[in-house]
Amino acid sequence: MQATDKIWRNGSFVSWEDANVHILTHALHYGTGVFEGIRAYDTPKGSAVFRLTDHLERLRRSAALYQMDLGYSVPELAAAVHETVGVNGVPSCYVRPIVFRGAGPMGLYPGDNPVEVAIAVWPWGAYLGEDALEHGVRCKVSSFRRIGPNTLPPTAKATGQYINSVLAKLESSRAGYDEAILLNEEGYVADGSGENVFVVRGGVLYTPPTSASCLPGITRETVIRIAHTLGYEVREVNLVRTDLYFGDEVFLCGTAAEVTPVASVDDHPTGPRGPVTKQIQETFFAIVGGQDERFADLLEYPVRAAV
Repeated sequence: MQATDKIWRNGSFVSWEDANVHILTHALHYGTGVFEGIRAYDTPKGSAVFRLTDHLERLRRSAALYQMDLGYSVPELAAAVHETVGVNGVPSCYVRPIVFRGAGPMGLYPGDNPVEVAIAVWPWGAYLGEDALEHGVRCKVSSFRRIGPNTLPPTAKATGQYINSVLAKLESSRAGYDEAILLNEEGYVADGSGENVFVVRGGVLYTPPTSASCLPGITRETVIRIAHTLGYEVREVNLVRTDLYFGDEVFLCGTAAEVTPVASVDDHPTGPRGPVTKQIQETFFAIVGGQDERFADLLEYPVRAAV
C-alpha cells in the first residue's frame, strides 16, 4: 500500500502516521465497525468519485443496523471525501470510509463506546492484477459458506463479518487460486470473497439475487444498468456451482475488482475474457473515465465555491 499524507478523522485531518487507535478499541475486539470501498477516477473534468452518494447512503444504513450514529450527514461526508482526495493530491485512488466503536467499556454491549469516523485514500490499481482484466482469474469454490441473513446481515458492510471472506480467501490462496467464490447455506452461489458474480450464457446475464446472501453491490447495480443499456437481458436467479462451470463467460465485479473476467472455476475453463464481458468492462471503464455521457450521473465532482 502506498501511503498518502493525510487521513480525515472525526472532522479534521491527521497525518497518515498518526492515524492510530487504542489497543482496547471495541471494533478491534468485536468487529463493531462498518465501512465502504469507493473509487475516485481522474477524468477530463478532474477527479470524480464513482457513485459517492450511493456508497455513503449504504454506509449510513450499515451503521444504523448496528445502532451507530454517524454524527455527520451524507452531504457532509461526501464533502469530506472530496477534500481528502484533494488534500492528498491523488485524483485517481481508492477511498475507504470507516465507522467504528472506539475505546471504552470492554464487553459485548457497544452502546457506551464512542463512534469514530475516518476516511483514508491511497493509490490502488487493479485489485486482482492488471493482467487479470484481460486474461481473468482462477477461482475456487470455497468450503466455507457465505453468512446467512439470520446469522449476520449480508446487506451491511460490517468489519467483523468479513472474517467469513478472509477464511475463503486464505483457503483459495493456499490452494493456488486467485480468488474464492462462496455458496450460501442452501448451496447456491452467493459472492466472491469481495465481489459479486455474473454468469453469461446464450447472451443472457445471470446473477444471484440479494436473497441468496450476496451483497447488494453498487458496481453490481451499475453492471445491470450497463447490460440493459447495451441490450442484454439480466436475470437475478439462484445459481449452483455447475452454472459457473458451464457458463459461456463468468466475471466478477466490485469497487476494488471493477469488472474482472474469470478464467476458470475449480479448474473448469470459463475464460479468458469473452465478448459480453469485454463490452461491459469497456463501457464501465469509459463511464468511470468520464467518457460516456449516458452515465454521467454516476460521477460526482467536488462542489466549487462561488467566487
